[in-house]
Amino acid sequence: MKILKYTVQLLLFIGLLSATTACDDILDEPAENKAFTEETDYTASEDMILPLLGLYAEFNDKGWPNNPIMALRGDDVNAGGLGDQQDFAETDLYNYNKDFWMYNSVWENEYVDVFTAHSTIEQINLYLESASDQSLGNQYIAEAKTIKAWLLFNLTRVWGDIFIPTNSDPSNLLVSEVSSRIEVLQHISDQMDEAIPLLPDMNPNERSDIRGGVTKYTALAIKALANLELKNYQAVANASSQIINSGKFTLEADFYELFKIPGKLNNENLLEMQYSDFGQGAGDNKSYLFEFFGPEGWTPKIEGTNSGWGFWEPSLKYIKFMLDRGETVRLETSVLFTDRGIAEIKKDPNYATLPAWVSNTTRSGDVINDYARAFFASGKHYLPSDQLTPGRTTYGTNKNFTCIRYAEILLMHAEALTQGASSSSISADAAVNLVRERVGLAAISGVTNAQVMDEKFAELAMEWGTRFYDMVRLEKYDELSYEGRTFTSDLRFLPYPQNQVDLLPGLQGKN
Repeated sequence: MKILKYTVQLLLFIGLLSATTACDDILDEPAENKAFTEETDYTASEDMILPLLGLYAEFNDKGWPNNPIMALRGDDVNAGGLGDQQDFAETDLYNYNKDFWMYNSVWENEYVDVFTAHSTIEQINLYLESASDQSLGNQYIAEAKTIKAWLLFNLTRVWGDIFIPTNSDPSNLLVSEVSSRIEVLQHISDQMDEAIPLLPDMNPNERSDIRGGVTKYTALAIKALANLELKNYQAVANASSQIINSGKFTLEADFYELFKIPGKLNNENLLEMQYSDFGQGAGDNKSYLFEFFGPEGWTPKIEGTNSGWGFWEPSLKYIKFMLDRGETVRLETSVLFTDRGIAEIKKDPNYATLPAWVSNTTRSGDVINDYARAFFASGKHYLPSDQLTPGRTTYGTNKNFTCIRYAEILLMHAEALTQGASSSSISADAAVNLVRERVGLAAISGVTNAQVMDEKFAELAMEWGTRFYDMVRLEKYDELSYEGRTFTSDLRFLPYPQNQVDLLPGLQGKN
């Protein structure tokens, strides 16, 4: 029996997070210091999946500040104003505080998962030393690489030059230099080339061992995303063509329900964080903290359902953009209106008369009341009260968090073609029109890059900061200077958290 006492010390990431007054104590809780010790028989090949299951558990147990910090900047979304977490609101205005506790928490949380991915790979390799069949272990390692690539991708979009760990020992960061953003993105693309042939050839929802686990198409999507950032448009077209040609992904017909319970493990999703209340009204529950995104005041259809915290608001610019396009389904899905918000839109004479469907009552019958923090709330992070399991009252419980979906693949494909790439699957017109047809918009022809970017704005608003990263990549800084904000190229990346600068020599002098 091979026994390994495997301890991962994450003391590098311990820091005192700033204490501020919050609407809920959870807002000011520091990230947990996580460590684990395992004694394992690595000749028991049937247990080889266990480290991978642990990695998926960590991936789904995402720190709640991570997505808000990654996705806040951009002309599609505003921070809910007034009250606590002022540095969050300032981040939305491109005023960055390197001491802000959320920055440090996101850095810690993402790197904890990166090191967990490396630990997973190392443990599976120990199983492989005595395994007669190497294929399953190689697949599991490829899955860990794919999850790690997604983590590094988001880290480099937020901070630019970052560390690329090579093993599970965080102390190596004390003697490491950061890699350039270009090097990180190329590393991600190369890692996906290694992983793709070893991963299951199926939609994630077809997997029976780990339903919703990553497949070759998840890795292809991450490769496409990395190459989009690199402006390697032919690589984007090649990777997206493989996904399209597979025939394994389709757009969910009902855009409204895509972001709700029927959207869980949907045929459209290539990667999602999964949560469950196990169909029970009480007891065990794995959920994301969707309250952050929800309206602070509402009258739910199902009485007793708790509201959100009001920290997330679709921008007025986005709403007017959608109204100008005659959007209904995507606007209704993406934005929860308050009466105060509707009145704010109407202050502009060009929008004095709104479509009759614009209302503070959602299609599902929940009434969004006026509240001080914001005029609007995010419909993409909203779960109707009548979709909660009876007995559950917390906002958003049992809803999954989508990371990558097929609509984004189609639009990246179209973007690559309008930037000069060639396709082995479908035309830019066909890709864009599939997305438009789903929401009842007329087909267009001779699609331009500007039209593709407008379609991405309409389709992907408030999802993982896609709009912000598109605009900075294309240097359309004027789009990000809106509603009193001024954006310049030097504001593309957040400053490194001061706690990490103080700790890691490779970051010193970088802010």
